[in-house]
Amino acid sequence: MLSDAEDRGYFPSGESVLRRVQGERAVGLLYGQRALLIGALDARNYVGTAEHSRYRDLPFKRLSATAKMFETVFFGSRAEADKVLAVVHRMHSTVEGELTEDAGPRNPAGTRYSAHDPELMLWTIAVAADASAYFYERLVRTLSTTEKNRFWAEWVRFGALFGMPPEAAPVGWAAFRTYMDGRLASDEMHLTEEARLTGHGVAFRIPFGAPGVVARDVHNLIILGSLPPVVRKHYGLAWSRRQQLAFDAACRGLKLGRPLSPARVARGSCAVRYDGVAKAESRLASQGRPPIALPPRPEVSAGAGLPS
Repeated sequence: MLSDAEDRGYFPSGESVLRRVQGERAVGLLYGQRALLIGALDARNYVGTAEHSRYRDLPFKRLSATAKMFETVFFGSRAEADKVLAVVHRMHSTVEGELTEDAGPRNPAGTRYSAHDPELMLWTIAVAADASAYFYERLVRTLSTTEKNRFWAEWVRFGALFGMPPEAAPVGWAAFRTYMDGRLASDEMHLTEEARLTGHGVAFRIPFGAPGVVARDVHNLIILGSLPPVVRKHYGLAWSRRQQLAFDAACRGLKLGRPLSPARVARGSCAVRYDGVAKAESRLASQGRPPIALPPRPEVSAGAGLPS
């Protein structure tokens, strides 16, 4: 067993590219929403999450909890990360089922899903890695080829900590990009109507606290502009030349301003921000004004409990 002094975590500071990328708050505050929007295009991924969590009730609370778990693995000691991993492994042991409706030509009703499916595990880390690299390069600086290869290898290690067989993942950044681009262009991608509503809400109806409301328009523009055109098409999201110019200007301004920000502002954990969003969502929900209002599932009776 490692001593406290020796336990520098699975992604040590000063060595890990993944840790450096995720340590940028501009990445930490944006990558999860982009990853969710793209990840939901695999209906098995979305349904597995929605059916086995309180995602439908309090989506931002669930996302906040997941993001904080990820940060513990990114930044914490191995002992701290192992506690989180044990919790996730227990939760995932019950996540399996089948689609109740057709979800595109490749996933008809009856298609099975499982949290232990290597293909779905790969998809989950792939959309997160793609999103974090995108925002880092857009808002901080460009990664070298060597850094990208290390970055992806570390995401594969991250996936392996959660149970993904490393051999399920493409080797190297170029192979990863081929995988991502190929999947997005394939007929495997299909958006259920519920996933469309949820994704749109999670991306553009985030319950900012009072100080953050003024930044909502910029935030929404950056999320929308970051999406590949094929993803915007699936969601039915329009994109104009004027929006592109505004998006480029916003990203350029944030990137130029990054070196002027104190390190304590630009870098570090986003847990406090995540908690703020979850608390704002809970407050609105208690007032009967949830940020995302989804129709109730017909198979769940009024007042029935859902797993947490």
